[in-house]
Amino acid sequence: MRNRRPARKLTAEELFEHAVRHLAISGCSSEELKNKLRVKAIRLADIDGVIERLRDIGYLNDTRFAESYASSRVENAGLGRARVLSDLRGRRIPPALAEKAVEQAFEGKNEAELIEAYIDRRMPSLRVSTAIEDERELAKAYRRLRRAGFTSGPVMQALKRRAARPEMLEEPAEDEREES
Repeated sequence: MRNRRPARKLTAEELFEHAVRHLAISGCSSEELKNKLRVKAIRLADIDGVIERLRDIGYLNDTRFAESYASSRVENAGLGRARVLSDLRGRRIPPALAEKAVEQAFEGKNEAELIEAYIDRRMPSLRVSTAIEDERELAKAYRRLRRAGFTSGPVMQALKRRAARPEMLEEPAEDEREES
């Protein structure tokens, strides 16, 4: 293993320039950026000033970031509501703002259609015209669709349409449905 020199700590102005370069490469929330700057700052007190300056000039806006990120995760990745909300929270967006962005991103969207689009794009084994016999394959598909953020009811309906014996598929328990 190589010996690494410790990263050089930055002054307030250098911290601002570093933050601008970071935001030019990839968007992030205020809290994410604060965490990144903590590693670089000579004085932790400089961070709040840098964040405020970035907000004032419009380079940092949590609302705009949350809306853009949620919309991208729905339109480009085809993910479900629960996953998009979880991802926003992971990006340190405040819960109320994350929920509002998710509501806006899913406005007018039909979950069953989103599931079908997700299957078409990402699960080629379920696109085949023959009915799926293997219960393990269906269970694997169920878990994957749930991880993608879709609720269990519509997921089960989509899988029943593809199963050789749909009557064998069990409906999810009530508490599992409410979880979503």
